[in-house]
Amino acid sequence: MTAPHPHPHPHPHPHLHLHLRPAGPADAEAVALLHADSWRRHYRGAYADAFLDGDVVADRRAVWTARLGAEPAHGVTVLAEDAAGLVGFVHVVLDHDGRWGSLVDNLHVTNDRRRGGTGTVLLGRAAAAVAERAAGPALYLWVQEQNEAARRFYRAMGGTVVETAPIEPPGGVPQWLNGAPRKLRVAWPDVRSVGR
Repeated sequence: MTAPHPHPHPHPHPHLHLHLRPAGPADAEAVALLHADSWRRHYRGAYADAFLDGDVVADRRAVWTARLGAEPAHGVTVLAEDAAGLVGFVHVVLDHDGRWGSLVDNLHVTNDRRRGGTGTVLLGRAAAAVAERAAGPALYLWVQEQNEAARRFYRAMGGTVVETAPIEPPGGVPQWLNGAPRKLRVAWPDVRSVGR
């Protein structure tokens, strides 16, 4: 009989087990499935059930097949993997906005690896990409108002909510939105403050 493990979580420091690499065309399916699963878990209520339970995988597959098939010079997609495969990804659009800087368009982590450090590592990698390649140092993202866990994470990472705006319907289809959900713009004037 072995002594009980001192850490209740099997990966108390999962970033130590992570491998980061740029995404390529062959990763589109895995990224799309993780993205769809994340939306189903966290966007329920804002996005219509009919979309989340039906068209969301096809929608994300189309987006990621196009995005990773011709990665633009201003886009950076980084995957986090462990021995089991993909556990998270981040996508940054460099110099997206003249005022707010580069956009973290997507940051998603598998449900079993949330609150374990993977998101911190990926946001840090996004900040590093901005520092290395963007014209300006500012970084921002949009988070759904209802996504309390994500809002807490970005606040802990030094982000400041600077404005609120309506959420656009996914795919531009109004009936895929429930009511009038809102999103918050979270900003870092300088990526060196990410995580500080």
